[in-house]
Amino acid sequence: MIISIASGKGGTGKTLVATSLALSLSENHRVQLLDCDVEEPNAHIFLKPIFDKRETASIPVPVVDEEKCTHCGECSRVCVYNALAVLKTAVMTFPELCHGCGACAYLCPEKAINEELRGIGVIEIGRSGSVDFVHGVLNVGEAMAPPVIRQVKKHIFSDGISIIDASPGTSCPVIEAVKGSDYCLLVTDPTPFGLNDLALAVEAVRSLQIPCGVIINRSDVNDSQIEAYCDRENIPMLMKIPLDIEIAKLYSRGIPLVLGISEWKDRFIDLFEDICACVKQEAI
Repeated sequence: MIISIASGKGGTGKTLVATSLALSLSENHRVQLLDCDVEEPNAHIFLKPIFDKRETASIPVPVVDEEKCTHCGECSRVCVYNALAVLKTAVMTFPELCHGCGACAYLCPEKAINEELRGIGVIEIGRSGSVDFVHGVLNVGEAMAPPVIRQVKKHIFSDGISIIDASPGTSCPVIEAVKGSDYCLLVTDPTPFGLNDLALAVEAVRSLQIPCGVIINRSDVNDSQIEAYCDRENIPMLMKIPLDIEIAKLYSRGIPLVLGISEWKDRFIDLFEDICACVKQEAI
């Protein structure tokens, strides 16, 4: 099973949920955590994995053979990202704009374009206790996270439970991280911003036809608007994590919730059972 954890806004507690769920399930299941927030991964701060493998995340970019090129301009016309500019006597390439789609090389009538790999980040693979761990780190200054996320997801187990910690928002990196999941947990907080961005996240996940449920973090007396929204949209409310100074202290010290307050482990095991029930219900 692949469970992704997302949210409409940052700071809701996705990593708190992801690390706690992974640790709670790892005693009785084969579990891996994939941190796909490649622009600012932080799950490793809590799990403290030992990395034993490192690989470069890269995308193919065009290299023009000027001896073959006739400067017809076809490559520039087919590139929707404006990564090539054809002049009268040369072709300029802009690797930072290239998405690695390969259209220019495929459609060049003179076969004057080859591709070479350009590194845009790294993938680190390791283990934290009984939890397998993978995360990606986008190089500083790079604009495109999805290729790194795709390479992280190549390491998803063919069996067991894979938990994906996505980045905040509803843009391309989130879509890339979440797609293909069996279930998506949407973590929110009981604020007007939390509700607004939760609605955006629900719309995005539904467009991918992925069933979802909601977790309210920092739950307090203001939960009613989130609850009313979930009732209207027929979205299950799976868990509430209270606004608790002890939880905040643990998080600030890099201690996972289920290790700092042991009774939460059973709650996250129950959460997983609820997710399984939701997935079965969707399949009927």
